[in-house]
Amino acid sequence: MADRVLRGSRLGAVSYENERGQAPAARVRVDFTCPQGHAFDVVFAEEADLPGVWDCPTCGAAAQAVGGAAPAAKASKPARTHWDMLLERRSVSDLQVLLDERLAEIRGDSGPPRRRSA
Repeated sequence: MADRVLRGSRLGAVSYENERGQAPAARVRVDFTCPQGHAFDVVFAEEADLPGVWDCPTCGAAAQAVGGAAPAAKASKPARTHWDMLLERRSVSDLQVLLDERLAEIRGDSGPPRRRSA
């Protein structure tokens, strides 16, 4: 009995189970190529959903799976410019009035120039 005592172990701190007699999960290897020509492969579990795109470990570009379907392009909104955002707040006629007032002030047509406070 004394030879079966585990010395120096803490309760629940270490697992003494081993993987002997256990079969590893089935795996599948997927090959990818990136736009810069780098080729690499990634191992997945057989029951996993396989991605069509993976980041290239060399350059970080989106690599396409060899033989995989191309990913669907995401619908993106057109970029909003400053002019577009300005037109959301004011009409063109309002902007024309503001422009005329500002130009008159710059040219000095609106009276004496304002003094700037230091």
